[in-house]
Amino acid sequence: MCRVVDLQRAVLARNEAAAGVLRAELTARGTTVVNLLSSPGSGKTALLERVLRLSAERGIATAALTADLATENDAERLARAGVPVKQVHTDGLCHLEADMVARHLHDWLPEDTRLLFVENVGNLVCPAGYDLGESLRVVLASVTEGEDKPLKYPTAFGLAQLVAVTKTDLAVAAEFDETAFRRNVERVNPGVEILLTSARDGSGAGTLLDRALAAAGGAALHVPVMAQAGA
Repeated sequence: MCRVVDLQRAVLARNEAAAGVLRAELTARGTTVVNLLSSPGSGKTALLERVLRLSAERGIATAALTADLATENDAERLARAGVPVKQVHTDGLCHLEADMVARHLHDWLPEDTRLLFVENVGNLVCPAGYDLGESLRVVLASVTEGEDKPLKYPTAFGLAQLVAVTKTDLAVAAEFDETAFRRNVERVNPGVEILLTSARDGSGAGTLLDRALAAAGGAALHVPVMAQAGA
């Protein structure tokens, strides 16, 4: 058991080192990474497409990496926004790692890219412990997933710098209890901002883009208590 723990620590330490290098390289060229995490079916891709369209309309140089075990479906959807998009196939791995991201960016990412959105594999367990060189980590949950999601996945929500609620147009039908959800988020990540969004009507997409731009501009970001404890 001890050897297993040591191996996990070694893997995470290696990833953290790679993430630090990647973050420094991208920051030097003026690129800010936004890491998006959620369960499968949360509406992450639909919301990201909205954000990418807004970014293109505002003339902001933006690109996106999207990760899945198989298919090019999400990349094809996101490419409709008119920005550079690349699909990452993880070949069965349930999360992205910093060196994987670096390899896919090599000789692909346009030099003038200001924002790079990384759509992680649909999973709230494995990706939570892996830094991808991001400046902003956003965790998403749809109104159909239940108000107790933050309590079931405390690491994912506990390390978020921004929490986005998706599919709010379905909140009434799903009998979503926003107060309970906010209370549960606060239990694992006190003080984190919770953003309400809907890919259907576009609400919240502009605010999410604004938060990404604020991170790119060097604004002070939320520091989760869990991240402080692990420092």
